[in-house]
Amino acid sequence: MSFLVLLLLSAVSANANPTLLVVGDSLSAGYQIPAGTDWVTLLSEKLANQYPDWTVANGAVSGATTAAGLSRMSQLLASTKPSVVVIELGGNDGLQGKPLKHIRNNLASLIQQSLDADAITVLIGIRIPPNYGPRYTEPFFTQYADLAAQYNTLYVPFMLEGVADQPSLMQGDGIHPVASAQPIILDHLWPTLRQAVDTHENRISR
Repeated sequence: MSFLVLLLLSAVSANANPTLLVVGDSLSAGYQIPAGTDWVTLLSEKLANQYPDWTVANGAVSGATTAAGLSRMSQLLASTKPSVVVIELGGNDGLQGKPLKHIRNNLASLIQQSLDADAITVLIGIRIPPNYGPRYTEPFFTQYADLAAQYNTLYVPFMLEGVADQPSLMQGDGIHPVASAQPIILDHLWPTLRQAVDTHENRISR
């Protein structure tokens, strides 16, 4: 973990305000786009305007798999003490052709750790390219819905809805969105993220 990320997490830990933690990969880490243009930074700015008490901690790391996320999860939870956890992982597992059972078990463990930390949990699904074949890609995609139902989490079926099918919004690799796509991603995720924040706000006001 970089020194900058450690500083961020230390600062969040010292802050008593509610925190939204993003545990993700390059899709949330701002891969190959200018600093400050990624959807997580845009989310932080949006929350600052609408929910000024909230802090966003970006625990996303480019190249992270579900196993890598698991290896860092306990530290991230302890450092940030989040009220909301957003899990955006699995894409790299799919691109590497990892067994579906392995991916599902890791995602389930990530969700369970978030719930055990009493955090409202949001699971974000992803699709992988069709060239991997429907026998792999379809159950890969549907596992997110299955897990969300099993653990009763908030859920966004496909993170890149309205983006992945627009070449002008994707980088040359066809996997990562460009900077101009980031506000679209946030607009797509926002209703569910706002629901998570509001759920926490209602919880503490009782």
